[in-house]
Amino acid sequence: MMRATGFRRTAACAVLMLAALPAYAFRCGTRVITQGDPADKVLNFCGSPISIQTRRAERPYIDELGRSYLYRGLVEEVVIEEWTYNLGPNQFMRLVRIENGRVVEVKSLGYGY
Repeated sequence: MMRATGFRRTAACAVLMLAALPAYAFRCGTRVITQGDPADKVLNFCGSPISIQTRRAERPYIDELGRSYLYRGLVEEVVIEEWTYNLGPNQFMRLVRIENGRVVEVKSLGYGY
């Protein structure tokens, strides 16, 4: 009897760990948004956010191999958008940060309204 209970607990923990989303993921209904997804996928799956804040920033150019070219004076302009989604009073709001059209970060905020 003790053995079966231990097995059930272990199995339940394993299922919960597999079902959990990574910290950088965002579920819209049955769809999941993760780092690297394009902005249009977020719009298609989640709809329009309640607010969008946009700014531009310059940072050193980094090539495909991860090499920085700051010493040569090469910079790239990055368009940064922060989309806020309100999922209602029973769920946390989400802040999705998009750089150059790709999701780079998803943050949980306080409960929605």
